[in-house]
Amino acid sequence: MSGPLSGIRVLDLSRVLAGPSCTQILGDLGADIIKVERPGEGDDTRKWGPPFLKDAAGHDTEESAYYLSCNRNKRSIAIDITRPEGQQIIHDLLTKCDILIENFKVGGLEKYGLGYEHIKQRHPHIIYASITGFGQTGPLASEPGYDLMAQAMGGLMAVTGEPEGMPMKVGVALTDVMTGLYAAIGVLAALHKRKETGRGDLVDVALLDCTLASLTNLAQFYLTSGTPAKRWGNAHSTIVPYQAFPAADGHIIIAVGNDAQFARLATLLGHDEWLKDDRFITNRARVAHRDIIVNLISTITPTRPVADWVTALQEIDVPAGPVNRMDQVFAMEQIQARGMEIEMNHPTSPLPIHLVGSPLKLSENPVDYRLPPPRCGEHTQQILNELLNKSSEDLAELIKNNVVSI
Repeated sequence: MSGPLSGIRVLDLSRVLAGPSCTQILGDLGADIIKVERPGEGDDTRKWGPPFLKDAAGHDTEESAYYLSCNRNKRSIAIDITRPEGQQIIHDLLTKCDILIENFKVGGLEKYGLGYEHIKQRHPHIIYASITGFGQTGPLASEPGYDLMAQAMGGLMAVTGEPEGMPMKVGVALTDVMTGLYAAIGVLAALHKRKETGRGDLVDVALLDCTLASLTNLAQFYLTSGTPAKRWGNAHSTIVPYQAFPAADGHIIIAVGNDAQFARLATLLGHDEWLKDDRFITNRARVAHRDIIVNLISTITPTRPVADWVTALQEIDVPAGPVNRMDQVFAMEQIQARGMEIEMNHPTSPLPIHLVGSPLKLSENPVDYRLPPPRCGEHTQQILNELLNKSSEDLAELIKNNVVSI
């Protein structure tokens, strides 16, 4: 293995999205990720489809697109952690690991002797990252948490959507993804500190906390003014025009950040008189007369296709871009040039599978795409032999007793 985290090993007891997103980041950076799954079941998201990966005969496998999105660069071992023998395997593996990541409900692993305090006593070097809905403390700590709940309770839905419409969730489980990012940051910070102390740490990350933190200026808007921020749809609360506009064949965004840019926009649109209109000559004035100027622009933009507008706006240095569908995103030369679509061979697919690449670009220690998303238990035998010196007879006994599966 290569990468800046080469030599670091992670025992991944997480599933679905937040935890697997975190461990995929660490895996892309070179860490050895051992994904622990339930025998015969695996990560819940394996079945979250369609679409599913197709086998050579064109039939659906149990590898959903959802699962494929966040599980590359991992080895899968299937262990029944409800069994004492399975718990012992976890403890044995932890002697060879640096990090444990889990996203069970608070207290969910305690009954198996795998909670933080148990792990800290037996494996004080382990960095233990716990991803939950509400964190390890507070009156809601014991409650289950999901992305949609966190988006709603954390304020994100209240500021998303059209002003007069219903509160709207983001189109992807963004809270899960952001929580995975925060978890990865916390783990790396604890890993750095361990070089000095030799001791692990508890990284306690909550979906609700991460949702609130992600609201940044909108959260601060309330703390500063005492008034909750409004929903603005695709518009900006304090910059105009800064939103989506209709074009002849789709939509474009125009993001005017200063008065000089607005002047160039007005000229392009054939309305130099706007530059002499007190309602429009400054951003402060445009914010006060938002509906008027937005409506005026919206009557002009449908006269030309998206590509024409984007080219014309780029030529006069006014920030603009198309509102792309996913097929258009992956067709972009920029996306291809940045390596944001990759191919990997997969044991159940006759053709290479396409995955979203990592956005991390390190010049000296680039990310490394070593392993495709694994089948459930695909590496059970390899891991038990390599790390715990289990013989084929030992493995057969564990399989016979339903402790592990391959």
